[in-house]
Amino acid sequence: MSNETPRLKTPYIISTQSQKEVTHNMALNMFDALVQTAVETATLSTPPLSPIEGGLWLVSASATGDWTGHDDELAQFIGGIWQFYLAFEGMTVWLKDDNVTAQFRSGLWQKGIVKAQKVEISGQQIIGPQQAAISDAIGGSTIDAEARIALNNLLAACRIHGLIAP
Repeated sequence: MSNETPRLKTPYIISTQSQKEVTHNMALNMFDALVQTAVETATLSTPPLSPIEGGLWLVSASATGDWTGHDDELAQFIGGIWQFYLAFEGMTVWLKDDNVTAQFRSGLWQKGIVKAQKVEISGQQIIGPQQAAISDAIGGSTIDAEARIALNNLLAACRIHGLIAP
């Protein structure tokens, strides 16, 4: 049997262990950092000068100082020291400064990207997979230049938003 949980790596209390409260408190601190996670920022590679107790940061690349060797990890300032946590596939955090989520996918943090099969509001699909390309309006027996311009502008907007292929 392992001494820690498989995903969050929180420590188990062992029956023969002394000072069980230390292990229990460590696990509580880890839950505090990793459940409903919100980080101050993901832009720092150097620890802040005056970190808030319990504060959490997503360490950016080329970290220095106390964060050296902890790129892309979560850094929690707790009890006057830095505690680091490895991200796991699918982990999602809220970036307070950017007001977006970041998700850990394939070994990288993807910031501000939402992935879905479709978007529904009140049970009605609003956005779905990208559809096939549609040609611009040209030709025809009756020419209405204003209608053609409006239709082409609509098609261009749909392409820009990724609703139809270019």
